Amino acid sequence: KGGEVAAIISEEDEDIIDLGNPRSKYIIAIDPLDGSSNIDVNVSVGTIFSIYRRISPQGSPVQEEDVLQPGSAQVASGYILYGSSTMFVYTTGKGVNGFTYEPSLGEYILSHQNMKMPKEGKIYSVNEGQSHTFDDETKAYIEICKERGCSARYIGSLVADFHRNLLKGGIYIYPSTGNAPEGKLRLMYECNALAFIAEQAGGKATDGKKRVMDIQPTSLHQRVPFFVGSTKMVEEASN
Repeated sequence: KGGEVAAIISEEDEDIIDLGNPRSKYIIAIDPLDGSSNIDVNVSVGTIFSIYRRISPQGSPVQEEDVLQPGSAQVASGYILYGSSTMFVYTTGKGVNGFTYEPSLGEYILSHQNMKMPKEGKIYSVNEGQSHTFDDETKAYIEICKERGCSARYIGSLVADFHRNLLKGGIYIYPSTGNAPEGKLRLMYECNALAFIAEQAGGKATDGKKRVMDIQPTSLHQRVPFFVGSTKMVEEASN
């Protein structure tokens, strides 16, 4: 509404949403409600977003090249987590900061300054109900986690699982499966944003082989496998 954004791409819309601000220089990619299947059972959900600078000249219509940019081109990303408290976590490429909403003031207060993800953790987050369809390398890594006494923690809301591992250390895995051979999570609305935050907090994010933010998107709703979390765990899980 402030006129700074030329277009939005959303997980909930098939096409680019042109906001009629051709002189604006920013593009927003957003997952408006991550974990929406958990709403009925009162489990934490969230909003995930990325901000990019448009490539085409200001004043011209938004082009596909403006929205299909790799994660490395992000100027900011963040999420809002709606849980026992409401938190806003974001990065502009200069570290990660977290703010907690204070209802009595109607303001977000800086509560988690310069957030750092532990290099290792004792938590692995994966939907083991699909593990019989995982590739052999992912199956082997999950067994390693069990042998080390790691705890399995899987909420089913990506943003909530990621936030816990950001604070405590751990790894979130959504590999290719029998039902989703390309992975389930969307590169533009979920993976790039959280990969940027993870790296800025000292963590790592890959698609199981290469850095997520180096992937050149080819479609708005492209899906990729996703391995994100503590650096040593992601390196070990990737192949």
